[in-house]
Amino acid sequence: MEIDTTQTVAFTGHRHYKEECTTALQETIRTLYAQGFRTFLSGMAIGFDLAAAEAVISLREELTELRLGCIVPFKGMEHRFSAESRERFERIIRSADHVEILAEHYSHDIYFRRNDALIKHSTLVVAYFTGEGGGTAYTVRKALKKHRRLINLYANPQQIINFVESI
Repeated sequence: MEIDTTQTVAFTGHRHYKEECTTALQETIRTLYAQGFRTFLSGMAIGFDLAAAEAVISLREELTELRLGCIVPFKGMEHRFSAESRERFERIIRSADHVEILAEHYSHDIYFRRNDALIKHSTLVVAYFTGEGGGTAYTVRKALKKHRRLINLYANPQQIINFVESI
């Protein structure tokens, strides 16, 4: 994937995200766009990833140079989703400016590879991170270790402080 990482943002967040910060997400995208960021990457997981991709798509008319990149871990990943989430996934893929599928088949490390690709291709990460373990924690930890700027849209900063102190 040929991307100017200095103008690229990656999204990461929990699968249990239920649109808790839709307005903040849109305002964050607008603010980052005003700062020169043009490409936004989604890892296409259920929850925050799909919501963030939809937020980018919804702002394209207003922010005319806004681009969406989708990094899909493996071909057919969406078949593991509910019918509703699968429809969202497919709608987003059709609207994306760039889609990269990392592997033909699932493997035990494929989600880590996807998360690593998100960090590699970006300079800033927008997260919905509650402090819980899992893929989002992995991605946030990796972003901080790679000196990426991090914006967390989750509203409880104490959990994040506890997480960062544990690194």
